[in-house]
Parts: sequence; C-alpha cells; structure tokens
Amino acid sequence: MTARPDTAIVLAAGLGKRMRPITDTIPKPLVKIAGKTLLDWGLDSLAAAGVGKAVVNVHYLPEQIVAHVAARRAPRIVISDESERLLDSAGGIVKALPELGEQPFFILNADTFWIDQGPLNLGRLALAWDAAKMDILLMLADLHQATGHCGSTDFLVAPDGGLRRSKGDPAGLIYAGAAIVHPRLFEQAPAEPHSLNAYFDTAIAAGRLFGMPMHGHWITVGTPDAIALAEAAVADALAESR
Repeated sequence: MTARPDTAIVLAAGLGKRMRPITDTIPKPLVKIAGKTLLDWGLDSLAAAGVGKAVVNVHYLPEQIVAHVAARRAPRIVISDESERLLDSAGGIVKALPELGEQPFFILNADTFWIDQGPLNLGRLALAWDAAKMDILLMLADLHQATGHCGSTDFLVAPDGGLRRSKGDPAGLIYAGAAIVHPRLFEQAPAEPHSLNAYFDTAIAAGRLFGMPMHGHWITVGTPDAIALAEAAVADALAESR
C-alpha cells in the first residue's frame, strides 16, 4: 500500500491583483471566508488528512502570512521566502524541494478550498495515488459542484482515471487546486519562474497524469464580489454535510 503523503506545499505567493482593493493591505491568502482565512481552509484540510509539515511560499506582504501561521500547531509550517523574486507555481515548488523531501507530496492552491462530503477528499486522493503509474494526481471538480469558477473545464477523464485536456468540453472537469506529485518530476527543473501547468502536459504526453473527482463542494475566490457567493456556498455545503 502506498504511504500517505506527510508533506505539502501551499502556493500562497501570488499577488492577488484581482482582489483589489482588499489586497492593497493584506495578501490574498489572508482574506477571510466565513470567518476563516483562505490559507487556513487549506491548512486545516491538510491537518485533517494527517499531513505533518506544510511549506507555505510567500512573496507579497510576506510578513503578514509569517505572523499568521506562527500560531498554528498542525501542520508544522515552514516558510519558503520568495519576497525577492516571485517564482510562479513550479518555480516555487522547485525552490522548496529541499523541504519537501524525496517522497510524493500534496500541492494546494491558497485561493481555493472545498467542503468535504463523506470521507476527506485529501484522504481519498492519497488512497488513489499510485506512484508506479502516476507522476501527478489531480483533484477534480464538476462545474455543478463549484462556486466562483468563471472559466470552462480543464480535463477529460478516461475510465482508468487518465487525463487529457478538455479544450472547454462541457463534459470535462475543473482542476480543483489540490494534487499529489512525485518530486522526480522536478529533477531537471530550474529554480526560475515557470508554471506547473507545463508539467501537466509533460505528464499527459507520458500517460502519467491522472485525476480523481472530489466529493462535496469546491469554492474559488477571485474577486471581492466572489466573497459573498463563497460564504453562501459554505453555509449551504455545511448544512448539506450535516
């Protein structure tokens, strides 16, 4: 049986420009939805899944995030400081690799979260992970179980869980901002600004990108207008899960 990932990186270094004017004074991961910061929604999910250590990368107003996570006990937080230069999603992961170790780890986006329905989605993701055939396993959401998503779908899922780009096909699913990856994927990667998205295509070409549909409700918060919608969705989803 594959060991459950014990380490994660939470991508919290973005500028949050679309959230202005709120993000003029606070970094986007510290925006609160239903009384809890976006960052804590993700960190709480990791703690519930038994993750022992989470690397949080920071760039914009980093001292606020550092101070905020200092009070947390689980998971243990390690800061990856990108305040001098923003490295984008993959560059940030490469910089943090010494802290992430040699085993598969979770990746979480700090501006999306979800309300679990039934078994924890990160636990389900860990159970679905198979390092022998996967380099990346993405958590996926259906358009109908998402709030705040303005785009189209991202991936089509084969019967065995393998993924290919959906090119907007309404039958596709959305990448839900949580994944498991194997660090071997980044062996030759530079600690320079570049996106994780390119690694999805590399894994597709190798037949090693897989996906798992989540259970529950997925929420993304892109603009100030989205906060009220997100809070209503949280209230509805928590009521349904009781």
